[in-house]
Amino acid sequence: MSLRRINDTKGVALTGSPHSQAIVSREGVVYCSGQLHMDATGALISGTVREKTRQCLSNLKAVLENAGSNMDLVMKVNIFLQDMSDFAEVNEEYKLWWTGEHKPARSCVAVKTLPRGGSVEIECVAQVSDEHLPSKL
Repeated sequence: MSLRRINDTKGVALTGSPHSQAIVSREGVVYCSGQLHMDATGALISGTVREKTRQCLSNLKAVLENAGSNMDLVMKVNIFLQDMSDFAEVNEEYKLWWTGEHKPARSCVAVKTLPRGGSVEIECVAQVSDEHLPSKL
C-alpha cells in the first residue's frame, strides 16, 4: 500500500500551496500539515487568539477524521505563535480539546511570521484508528 494523501477535507480550505492536508503512512501514522485559523473559504478569521486557536484545532480535527483518526489518537502537537505572549490564551482553548487522561506530547514556539499574516498555526501527528489501519483496508 502506498502513502495516502488527504486533500479533500470538507470544511477545510485548500490553500493552493504545494502540500497535502495530511499524509497517512503505511504504518497508519497521520502527519497533518499545519492549520492556520482559516475558515472554509480560505479567509483568516479575525477575533481573539482563543477563537483563532479554536479554528486551527477544528480544522485539524476535520483533517484527522478524514484520515481515519481523531483527537484522542494524536501523539504530538506543534504550535507556532507569532507572539509568545499569546501562549496563555492559546492554552486556555487547547486544554478543552483534550480533557481526559490522554494529553499529546506538545511543543510551542514563537516564530517571526506565519503564512498569510496568521497569528497561530497548529500541526500534529496521530495514529489512525484500528479500523482504518492500512492492513485492514
